[in-house]
Amino acid sequence: MKRKILIVDGHSMIFQWPELARKYPAAGASVRDSLVRKLTGLQDNSDWTIAVVFDGRGVKASSEGADGGITIFYSKDGQTADAIIERLAAKYATSHDVTVATDDHMERTTVESFGAAAISSRQLQREIEAANRELQTTIQRLKK
Repeated sequence: MKRKILIVDGHSMIFQWPELARKYPAAGASVRDSLVRKLTGLQDNSDWTIAVVFDGRGVKASSEGADGGITIFYSKDGQTADAIIERLAAKYATSHDVTVATDDHMERTTVESFGAAAISSRQLQREIEAANRELQTTIQRLKK
């Protein structure tokens, strides 16, 4: 069975989720951390390995591991998160089950041309909610 990889367009998710978008102008780093925490819960309760990609906007290009094993990429100045997402999709889609979460139509079309699947921000929210429900069910069952 192929390893399942979920690549998340971080800012696309933030700006489509009202609870995060409202807070972003005043607390961008905190909002990015909040998204990573949500994704960590999904990774912990699913069979996805998750990477999230953010536009760095002047930040030195980097890739760092976050608590919970999620890989976080920041694009370098003059590079977009989309370029990193496309590179990752092209590299892994032939050997892994790759899904990209983005609401950018052009990005969805591009990653699908590499053999990756694409889901929307709304679909990703549903995946996170389902994983949280499953975790709560497991906790309740273990308490009995």
